[in-house]
Amino acid sequence: MKLVKLFGIALIALGLSSPAMAQQSGGQPDQVDQLAQMVGLSEDQQKEIRGIIEEMQAEIQELQGEAQQLQQQIQAQIKPDYDEDAIRENAEKLGDVTGEMTAMSTLMQAKVDAVFTEAQREELNKRMQQMQQQMQQRRQMQQQPQGMQ
Repeated sequence: MKLVKLFGIALIALGLSSPAMAQQSGGQPDQVDQLAQMVGLSEDQQKEIRGIIEEMQAEIQELQGEAQQLQQQIQAQIKPDYDEDAIRENAEKLGDVTGEMTAMSTLMQAKVDAVFTEAQREELNKRMQQMQQQMQQRRQMQQQPQGMQ
């Protein structure tokens, strides 16, 4: 599903998975406001999306903390008297936690997507394709030798 992939890019691009999602300083619009402007979300839709993100963000952050602890435990085993069993056990746990984080993020995206109307999905698809093209053009410009720009 190309739309789901593009929607995931939209959420990432807008930073909906960031801890400070709803609290931007300086009175700037948050990411839900930006999404609302982009696809024309109603107040009810914005409220529903914020609720979904708020509900799931706490779980995702908890998993991120757990993953970070496991990574530190694995890193601590980089020494002459390493414990291979501990490394493998922690690596397996890290894989499980990372998998759960991926599932939670995907579920969050799916729940948010369910709030959109078909017209809003089409508009989001169009905007995400434009963003993807712009990012691709920037990458191509950065890869050109300095004298060619």
